[in-house]
Amino acid sequence: MFELFKDIKFDWMGNRRYFIAVSIFIMLAGLTSAIVREAAPDGTSAFNLGVDFKGGTVVVAKFKQKPEADAVRSALSSAGINEATIQDSTDKTDEILIKVPTIGARADCPGIDEAGRCVVKRALDTFGKEAEGAATLADTPDAAYKIVGTDTVGPVAGEELRNRAVTATMLGLIGILLYIAFRYDWTYAAGAVIAVFHDVLVTLAFFSVFQWEVSLTVMAALLTLVGFSVNDSIVIFDRIRENLTFNRSDSLYKITNDSINQTMSRTIVTNGLVFLSVLALVLFGGEVLRAFSLALLVGSITGTYSTIAIASPIAIWWQGKLGEAKMEQPDTTPKSDKIASASRRPVTRRPVTR
Repeated sequence: MFELFKDIKFDWMGNRRYFIAVSIFIMLAGLTSAIVREAAPDGTSAFNLGVDFKGGTVVVAKFKQKPEADAVRSALSSAGINEATIQDSTDKTDEILIKVPTIGARADCPGIDEAGRCVVKRALDTFGKEAEGAATLADTPDAAYKIVGTDTVGPVAGEELRNRAVTATMLGLIGILLYIAFRYDWTYAAGAVIAVFHDVLVTLAFFSVFQWEVSLTVMAALLTLVGFSVNDSIVIFDRIRENLTFNRSDSLYKITNDSINQTMSRTIVTNGLVFLSVLALVLFGGEVLRAFSLALLVGSITGTYSTIAIASPIAIWWQGKLGEAKMEQPDTTPKSDKIASASRRPVTRRPVTR
């Protein structure tokens, strides 16, 4: 395997308290942001929920000459909609999809269900006339666009989507816990799952502090991060298990440090490529992919960090609390004729009489 760095001797376990302190600080900042925003009389909600979760209106518009997304966003902002999501149609190059939050009934718009469509139409009228009724764009030479579809997402549907997203995340974590407990040991499973929770909470802390929009694509990014983080943890756990077999005289403290350092080149190479790919999405992916790519960017950094500084220390600390392994320096006293085992008590050789 290609090794970017060789003979790394960094004491990860010795600095574990500093790493954990940084994580606690970020999570407390996110928690404080959420509490303050909810408690303030004129404050915003803890998270900037998108149309998928808090309800709104989805409008599909067809253009003769489709304007740029920034021009449509500017027109909507002039009409009083500052939280719109604009997406290009994947199969129809002349259509765009516009998502706007729930808008209350207005004097110039009939009802709540129609208010969103009404305001979007007013914004799109700045690009030209709409083809009214059953008339198509081809039948109306002076028309610039036509609204071909309108759908309303109510608060109840948004709440159901939010609950299903949380349920899917929790079921994924439970499945990971069971797999690692079966494949390795339940103490390792606890460390991996706590690290995954850490990654999700840190990512959500950034979304709360900076009020990035939380949508279904963000939930998909969080589920992606769950698998990304656990993959690195399993690589390190597997190396720890191998080193336990070949270095039975060393303490688990030293074996864990060595295992992290031995897999560091692999971690930097693979996760570095992921980071560069996600960074390209953030810089060049546009407004539609912005929340999704930001979630992946923050999660890829915290996922790499947590597998090294959170998962392994917690797993070893847990084993130490259970008395199965102590985080001590290796015992250099002679072992006489005892055979050490990574999973069984020491066994003394006895002469066999033939």
